[in-house]
Amino acid sequence: MANDPALSLEDFIAALPAGGRLIGLDLGTKTIGLALSDLGRGIASPLETIRRKKFTADAEKLLEICEKHEIGGMVLGMPFNMDGSEGPRAQATRAFVRNLSPKTDLPITYWDERLSTAAVTRTLLEADSSRARRAEVVDKMAAAYILQGFLDRLGFMGLDT
Repeated sequence: MANDPALSLEDFIAALPAGGRLIGLDLGTKTIGLALSDLGRGIASPLETIRRKKFTADAEKLLEICEKHEIGGMVLGMPFNMDGSEGPRAQATRAFVRNLSPKTDLPITYWDERLSTAAVTRTLLEADSSRARRAEVVDKMAAAYILQGFLDRLGFMGLDT
């Protein structure tokens, strides 16, 4: 899309440094779930959840975490509608990236997040997690689900290192 600083998959891969972890984001209206890849970019693990305040505070916290974990690139879950169209949440995700991009040199891309939260919630229900526990972990686990899908694609393409 015009004026969207997020990169295509191919351009994102080309822009990635040789080392460095990737961070996955599940961008919600109240929270941002974060997940971290291993250094080999093969496994995603839930990291933490940022309780959203205002954009500037959220961006500063996110970039602080990126620096701490020596992040090489960001993968944001893109909340497409089931028919592949974009609704208000997708537009909000693009706006977040447009606002974040001038604050960082990290390459940013999107990954289709359809059904990620539903899949994670189902897994937690099957594990018999309490409602409070599910609410506490679902965002960062959804971020891990999103990032793992992306890492699996890199591995499939032979680009997992």
